[in-house]
Amino acid sequence: MTETRLKDVMNAVPEPMLYLSGSGIVEMANVAARALLGDWIEGRSCATVLRQPGLLSRIEAVQAGAPPGEARMQIADQTGETQYRVRITPVGEGPGAGDGQPLLLHFSDITHLREAEEMRRDFVANVSHELRTPLTAVLGFIETLRGPAREDTAARERFLGIMEGEARRMNRLVSDLLSLSRVESQERQRPSGEVDLKAVLEGVIAALRPSAEDQNCTLELETAPADPALLLGEAGAGYRMRGDRDQLMQVFLNLTENALKYGGTGKPVTLRLGWQEGSGHLKGPVLRAEVVDRGDGIDPLHLPRLTERFYRVDTHRSRAMGGTGLGLAIVKHIVNRHRGRLRIESVPGKGSTFTVILPPE
Repeated sequence: MTETRLKDVMNAVPEPMLYLSGSGIVEMANVAARALLGDWIEGRSCATVLRQPGLLSRIEAVQAGAPPGEARMQIADQTGETQYRVRITPVGEGPGAGDGQPLLLHFSDITHLREAEEMRRDFVANVSHELRTPLTAVLGFIETLRGPAREDTAARERFLGIMEGEARRMNRLVSDLLSLSRVESQERQRPSGEVDLKAVLEGVIAALRPSAEDQNCTLELETAPADPALLLGEAGAGYRMRGDRDQLMQVFLNLTENALKYGGTGKPVTLRLGWQEGSGHLKGPVLRAEVVDRGDGIDPLHLPRLTERFYRVDTHRSRAMGGTGLGLAIVKHIVNRHRGRLRIESVPGKGSTFTVILPPE
């Protein structure tokens, strides 16, 4: 293959590629490689360009006659560390050949694979921890009931009540894990049904009103009058949109339950619904639904991480209230499936507002 043809082939590859002479000089670099490593690299030694001992050692081995192989390379910048898998392939005699074998180096960005593996490990560790705690408690109480508390009726009733609570907590966790798995698998499938979002919010209020009354909280829905200039076609007839009713119900049940739990006894919770002009990738009129509490609020430090799996602002309080740490992660995936946006605003001491922006189509 001629030098010109080889360069054309390398430039047609979207990932970075280098051609090294037998003496380890970078004879050619495609466009992606120059963007990654700099325009200065051609004509320089690979040791000067790459500067990673593990990778250079593997290059030397393949140049000396070892079979094709792989190595890793890390590049750090302001956005973090990017990890590449470098495939090292001998190409026989060619332009710039020297004492060793000329090589082609192909760089594949595998950062996402590493991040996915880290997420998987963290997820397994978190699930194991969340299940181990109630299981340990249940096993401990069983041992006590079979031993010292065998004939103690009062202790038995108390322990059975605690065991029931722990079992229910495990059941909620398993249910939320299944729900999260289901919504993640459906995230790229746009819903095809038609939903009246006002009816969904009215159903949420009806379902949670007894809980609100138990906490001496008022729970109400406010619908803002729509600006006719924003509404197109059927949108003016109400609050209809394309969506999955059950999943949207799950979103607002979750957000409203959280507002009641963390808003505090005697504090009102308000659901607001209206139309507004979209922005960014959401063009035209969009639906805006808010869940507002007047509780202690959330420190701004926690806001970016609230939708992470198992992330809790107050771990002890969340578990005591029956939280699994998965609710907002489920909400995020459902909103994404509906091509919407979730916004969280909070002022410590004044309360929090969870806003869901949804396109009607």
